[in-house]
Amino acid sequence: MSAETTPDAALAPLGPPTSVSGWGRTAPSAARLLRPRSYEEAAAAVLACGARGTIARGLGRAYGDAAQNAGGAVLDMTGLDRIRSVDADAGVVVCDAGVSLHRLMEVLLPLGWFVPVTPGTRQVTVGGAIGADIHGKNHHVSGSFARHVRELDLLTADGTVRTLTPDSELFDATTGGMGLTGVILSATLQLLPVRTSLMTVDTERALDLDDLMTRLESGDHRYRYSVAWVDLLARGAKTGRSVLTRGEHAPLDMLPPRARRAPLDFRPRSLPAAPAFLPEGLLGRGSVSAFNALWYRRAPHHRTGELQRISTFFHPLDGVPHWNRVYGRGGFVQYQFVVGYGQEDTLRAIVHRLSRHRCPSFLAVLKRFGDADAGWLSFPLPGWTLALDIPARLPGLAALLDELDERVAGAGGRVYLAKDARMRPELVEHMYPWLPRFRALRRELDPRGVFRSDMSRRLGL
Repeated sequence: MSAETTPDAALAPLGPPTSVSGWGRTAPSAARLLRPRSYEEAAAAVLACGARGTIARGLGRAYGDAAQNAGGAVLDMTGLDRIRSVDADAGVVVCDAGVSLHRLMEVLLPLGWFVPVTPGTRQVTVGGAIGADIHGKNHHVSGSFARHVRELDLLTADGTVRTLTPDSELFDATTGGMGLTGVILSATLQLLPVRTSLMTVDTERALDLDDLMTRLESGDHRYRYSVAWVDLLARGAKTGRSVLTRGEHAPLDMLPPRARRAPLDFRPRSLPAAPAFLPEGLLGRGSVSAFNALWYRRAPHHRTGELQRISTFFHPLDGVPHWNRVYGRGGFVQYQFVVGYGQEDTLRAIVHRLSRHRCPSFLAVLKRFGDADAGWLSFPLPGWTLALDIPARLPGLAALLDELDERVAGAGGRVYLAKDARMRPELVEHMYPWLPRFRALRRELDPRGVFRSDMSRRLGL
């Protein structure tokens, strides 16, 4: 179904061009920033965006250049932040695209419902979650975010608002489509029932990468959530040593008596924000190596049934506002790839290569994905996914990541577009076989190329 909007007034830009960057802060560009507060204002902005086009932006947690548009317009969607309805019996919420996962948790957890998929931060919008088709620690059970979207409203290049359901090609092009099919205005989500706002968590150490993969393969089916922190600076027999953390939503009877008085209480803790300016090299090889060694030694060999807050288990870095500043002005690159089951040798080779290069990453995590989702540019496929943060000014980084891209593509894997800031365009079609169909649909739907981003130009999306 579709409906024509009637823009009643053009939306004025918020001042002169503004520098916009991803969370990694590596490649800022200047754009006119607009903040619509109604669907009509969003339509007016799209229709009047100019020759350089426009792209929607949420809370800016895409690491690279997916929500930037040099010389054009960027639509800040956080002004569209209404929760329109909640069916507390069926666990269904209808909300604007600018609503954050944090806000959904604030409203829905007291009602006994949780978002079905969350990444490592709750500071992402629903529109961003759909556009990147985000995944979490539960992909092996629940798939990615779009699997739980019942319907969405999409503003297309001609000013039309189309209601999309999962049985349509445009829905599959939009989920994971990085905002290039249009502006997501609202969505209807199916939620996950929970009895408490705590998690019951099991933790164990793995001696090396092979030990970790064995533990993940043999035990993940028993848990909804699973993730492993990997020490990429460990070498020799310790290469890939890890701390494996798996969890479930805690049932009411596991809570101590005092916590049972308010079992669905949600109060995330927050530390002071990282300073605006920090010295370069703070997260160098020496400091990260010491941190990783301490983190590994402090982890229990085997612990079961620990109770943790939802915010602690899912979003520990959200407790430090602006934590991305710790990498200094040079910023950082987040690199995430997936290779399929049967390509374990490729994963091993990449981990050993990163270890030899002494990549100072203290946020390296390994997970297992379940079945692929329907989105044409959705990232997950059944296999192993490794994500890591690396200071952007690390010597030799560009050549190293180009080499890893080749290994990943050669193994039939892919790099995550929502975190990419530097991949070469010739590899994208190898990684995303539906890309030609995606391009064709875009040409049909948006012949003037209204929806553009720095990423779409760089990669030819």
